Amino acid sequence: MSDVLDPVLTADGRGPLPRTRWGSFVGGKWVTPDAAPAFAVLEPATGNHLADVVEADAEVVDQAVRDARRAYEGEWGRLTPRERGGLLRKVAALIREHAEELGELEAREVGKPRRDALRFDVSFSSAGFDYYGGLADTLHGDVLDQGPIEARVHYEPYGVVAAILPFNWPPLHFTKKAAPALAAGNTIVIKPGEQAPLAVLRLVEIVNQILPPGVVNAVSGLAAGPALAGHPGVERITFTGATRTGQAVLRTAAENLTYATMELGGKNALIVLDDADLGTAVDVAVEGMFYNQGEACTSTSRILVHRSLHDEFVGRFVAATAALRVGDGLDPQTDIGAMVDARQQQKVLGYIETAVSEGAKIAYQGQVPVEERLSRGFWVAPTVLTDVRPDHTVAQEEIFGPVASIMVYDTDEEAVGIANGTAYGLTAALITRDHFRASKLARDLQAGMIFVNNYLRRSFLGSPFGGVKGSGFGRENAVETLHEFVRAKNVRFPSGRAPIPVWPPTD
Repeated sequence: MSDVLDPVLTADGRGPLPRTRWGSFVGGKWVTPDAAPAFAVLEPATGNHLADVVEADAEVVDQAVRDARRAYEGEWGRLTPRERGGLLRKVAALIREHAEELGELEAREVGKPRRDALRFDVSFSSAGFDYYGGLADTLHGDVLDQGPIEARVHYEPYGVVAAILPFNWPPLHFTKKAAPALAAGNTIVIKPGEQAPLAVLRLVEIVNQILPPGVVNAVSGLAAGPALAGHPGVERITFTGATRTGQAVLRTAAENLTYATMELGGKNALIVLDDADLGTAVDVAVEGMFYNQGEACTSTSRILVHRSLHDEFVGRFVAATAALRVGDGLDPQTDIGAMVDARQQQKVLGYIETAVSEGAKIAYQGQVPVEERLSRGFWVAPTVLTDVRPDHTVAQEEIFGPVASIMVYDTDEEAVGIANGTAYGLTAALITRDHFRASKLARDLQAGMIFVNNYLRRSFLGSPFGGVKGSGFGRENAVETLHEFVRAKNVRFPSGRAPIPVWPPTD
């Protein structure tokens, strides 16, 4: 079968996949041994079988790391930063050529609207390689005058980087790991989320049309993550995913003292202040909560509304939520797609049941598709909860689905206390007409990113992304990210400006 998707779609809007059996991509070629176990990838909207993916065992992971090391010490390591940057920009151009293919593939395996996959995820992927391609030759060291010593500070790549990805934004997460790591001179082994690995695997295959073999590799399957995190040949780990999984990765990495960046979960608060414009508040809340089906660490799943605005806000927010269309991601009219798999679906439904049992009320719950062909999809209707207290389970734990919890408060101090009162600290948002007030509250909020009168996540590239507390450490998507993938070496020469002091002193 051709490795390129046919751009002509079938009658139900679905084009053919590039292959039905996938595996790992190591050293520039597919690794899909017939005897190895495989797992199925299902289409969330229909429950239909999409493809089988062969699991990587420890031997395949070891080979990927060795091939990555060989590429780092070979052709890739001999390139200048400007040459690396030029190749990354060629990668960006090739991703743009395959944008339609990648957008459809992602929509089918994740369940999200193809419209959003194309406009955000795939667009970010090509833009990210362009961005870091342009920065590759800007990462330079320094020379420090220390009297008798001239200290030359060199920034050197780690070598082999392991990147462990979640399922929810596959092209985006692939790029935010791979592009800066490669720009800094490393090679990389990617482990995609097993719920939706196909777009990442296809991207790795596309990238390998430009880059030397072994520079970018991918290993598939649940067991590949721990094997990669614990491999002694991996010198740097970058992880995005659930906090509990990140903690397990860190424990494994600690055996080899492997440095890691962790982009973890979020339980983000949107605070609607008493002077807020309600139209802006509702627009921001709808996007913050329901974009990507709520399957986002940045989801504003806690909406804190001042008591004086609460009832009117709830009415407007429910009306706006009811206007969202739930359906097949390949339908251009769809706003909210299916959950990625049955396990995620049941987890989210369980949170709704728990919320009601703890005293919350369902102010609104939408409808899921009734078409026969979508009857086996993994649907969760957008749900709005009121009477939620700060100690409720839904106010403390990351849900990762289309469930909004509306909470009431009376003072700014109370709102900040509620917002900061979880284990997480990824984002927070403020809706207010008073910029001075927003500036003060932004300093008080314990989060890595604060949004004021907007929740535009589709323009992160170029500004630092990351959290505090249980949301992790390290920053992505920005110039600063390059420094996550290099380490400083201090080389000290006599400066010639003064004699080198000797010890013990002679006088």
